[in-house]
Order: sequence, then C-alpha cells, then structure tokens
Amino acid sequence: MSELDTVLSHLDADQEAALQRLQTLLRIPSISTDPSYKDDCRKAAEYMAEDLRSIGFDASLRDTPGHPMVVGHNDSAGENAPHFLFYGHYDVQPVDPLDLWNTDPFDPQIVTRDDGSKMIVARGAQDDKGQLMTFVEACRAWKLKTGKLPCRITVFLEGEEESGSPSLPGFLAEHSDELKADVALVCDTEMWSSTRPAICIGLRGMLGEQITIKAADMDLHSGTFGGPAANPIRILAKILAGLHDATGRITIPDFYDGVIETPEEVKAQWDTLGFKTEEFLGGVGLSELAGEQGRSALEMVWARPTCEFNGITGGYTGEGFKTVLPAQASAKVSCRLVGNQDPDKIRTNLRAYVESCLPSDCTVEFTPHGGSGAISLSPDSPAIQSAKDALTDEWGEEAAVIGMGGSIPVVGQFKDLLGMDCLLVGYGLKDDQIHSPNEKYDLKSFQRGARSWARILSALAK
Repeated sequence: MSELDTVLSHLDADQEAALQRLQTLLRIPSISTDPSYKDDCRKAAEYMAEDLRSIGFDASLRDTPGHPMVVGHNDSAGENAPHFLFYGHYDVQPVDPLDLWNTDPFDPQIVTRDDGSKMIVARGAQDDKGQLMTFVEACRAWKLKTGKLPCRITVFLEGEEESGSPSLPGFLAEHSDELKADVALVCDTEMWSSTRPAICIGLRGMLGEQITIKAADMDLHSGTFGGPAANPIRILAKILAGLHDATGRITIPDFYDGVIETPEEVKAQWDTLGFKTEEFLGGVGLSELAGEQGRSALEMVWARPTCEFNGITGGYTGEGFKTVLPAQASAKVSCRLVGNQDPDKIRTNLRAYVESCLPSDCTVEFTPHGGSGAISLSPDSPAIQSAKDALTDEWGEEAAVIGMGGSIPVVGQFKDLLGMDCLLVGYGLKDDQIHSPNEKYDLKSFQRGARSWARILSALAK
C-alpha cells in the first residue's frame, strides 16, 4: 500500500473516534457574539490547541482584544517542503430561537434519516467546527501512519468570525511573517451537490452604504404641505429607481470599471452543472428572472456585480395611518462587487450621484457599512488543479469549479495583508441550515471530507 492508501484506510477505521472528538468540540458553546460565553470561547480555543499538540503541532493560544487565536505549526515534512496555511474558526452563531431546535444545540445528536444516511445535529456541526475538523483528522491520520505530514502546515483558527472578525486584521498585520505561506486553505464552503465536490474560485466583494435624505426641519401635515414641500421619501425613491436602467444595468458612473467577463470555457463548465433557474427561483416562490438582461441566473450570482436595496425607512410605519410628510427618509444599499472593481471609487461615485439628484434645499447624510474587493482565482493555478484531481479521485465525480455570490472577508485579508491566494474547498451542503435551528452536517461530508483533505495534502506536496 502507498502512504496515501495507508492514511485513507486509517481514516476509515478511525471514524467513530473522529466523530467523538468532533462531538466534544461541539459541546462547547463558543458563541462569540455574546460576552457571557467568553470563557466558553477560550475553552474551545484551548481544546483545539491541545488537540493540535497531540498530533505534533507546536500550537498555542494568542490573546487578542477579543477571543484568542489558535496558531499551530508542523514542519515535519522538512524545511524545503511546500508550506500551506489552513484557516478555520471555532466560534459559532447564537442559537436563538431555541424553541425551534429539536434537541439541545450543544448536545450533538446523530440522526438517521429514512434512507439510512446519518447526520450530526448541533450548533457548529457544519459552520465551522465540522469543517475544520475534517482537516485536523486528515493531519492526524498522516502523522499517525507515516510519522509526518506531507507538507509544512500552519493551522490558524479564529474565534470571532461570527462576530465580524474585529481582531483579525491587526493580528494578521502583526504576525504576517509567521502566518505567510504558499497558499491558504479555507474549508468554509459547500459541495455542488451531495455527490459532487466543488472548488470555489470567485467570491464577490461587498460595499454597504446608508443614505439619509433630509428636507424640512420637522414632520409636516400632508394636507397643509403636500405638494409645495419636498418629500424625502419621493426624492429617495426616485434616486433608488435611477440606480438601474431598463435593462437592469447599474447606472452609477464608472461602476463597471474592473468588471471582468467570465471566460466562455468557464461558463461552458457551469452549463454542465445541471443548474435550473426555474427550480432556483421556484424554491422561494418566484418564477421570472430579474436583474441584468442577457445574463443567466448562475452568472449573475457568481460573476456579475449588483446594487440592491436592503431596507427603506421614512415617515409613519406603525399600525393604521398617519398623513405626514417625514423630515427624512433612509435606505440601506449594498453592492456586490466582482473582478477588480474598486469599492472606494464606487462609494465616491454613488455619493456624487445621490448629491446630484438632490433639490437645493435638501441635504444627505451617508453612513458607510464596510467595503472590500472581490476575490478571483485562476482555475489553472497548480494548487487548484491538484485539489481538483484529488477531489475527483475521492468522490468519483469531477470536482466542479464554481463561484459564490457571498463574501468571505478573511480571503481578501489574506490576499491584501499576506499576499496569499486561497484554495476554497468545503464539504457543506445547501440544506445544512447553518446559522439556523437544527444545523447539521452529514456524516458522509465529515468522513469523506477528511479523506479528501488527506488526498489534497498528498497532491499539494508534489
């Protein structure tokens, strides 16, 4: 048997023990957003540091203004071996509403479905404790069966991902020399389906802006002032409506600067995924494709920018009716960014557009809510090609190369602060109910996820 075959056989034989280790971690209520769970977050960090030390990592807790980081190094592959940084997070979302859980969210349960498949139900089962433990179990098997890891590995675990990662940028900047590696490995994404693995090569960036239009210095009676007086709601509605043209394109000046057209070969690969727009929209009670004309739903979600309105307030919004012209009205606007779009430039141009639409006796206030660029990775990179082959070998279906409509801020920070690209591989499924009651992780995802990482590490070492 090859070394890899020996490692894979051990992972198969050790499944029950691996599951028990995951359950131990899941029992720790490491809710980072709630200060009352501060000690539990530290307990989870300590558990992970000790577990890493047990398989040969030089691991320790690193204090931050918030919850501690866990950093572990294993150089058993030798100083000339390729070096990879694995990132995960040990903190979890709050469990509210508790009455919608079928069981205690911190008492992990193995549930068998009618078809015989099994899943583990608990807060953090998938996001991200189950996911990060697939990598740890792969490392454990390599160390136990061969005495070393195939690559130099640094494990970096965060405890504030679910609360916005406030300590992360400063920590990365301070410890950049220690954490920098050839490529970062991130296991916080999903499979394409329950049988087909996926590698994510694109994450959209994000820009948030709150716009508040102010007119009169008080709310006005609409019978007395309706007509002569400026109405902030009407002004705001006209501004928002003008942010898209009749074809769905965004009208902010220079908005599309830096947008890169998706290569035809990539779109052709997406066409093989079996994505059905009618099922995608039908699942949420819709039937007609909106957005940018001439683009598929999948292309719009994975590779095109957006400008969306997430909330509008102004005037009387309580029960009943009140005939009032409000003194102000506000909208929350978010833009998903792709390619090389510059969030700072777009924010500046959005504000200039809004100001250009204002009557002379009205004012506007802007409140920024974050801004980060998109992440695009070449599908031809050696790391992605190696991982794709390894995943295909494990799952028996060619690994899909996909994008994601959302954002993972740490990926951008690794690029900006450490100069590293990321390999984004995860084993979650779309029905895992992360952030929701009854979060789960299929045992197949956990067990074959560990086997997948064992194969990927072997491939990356070459």
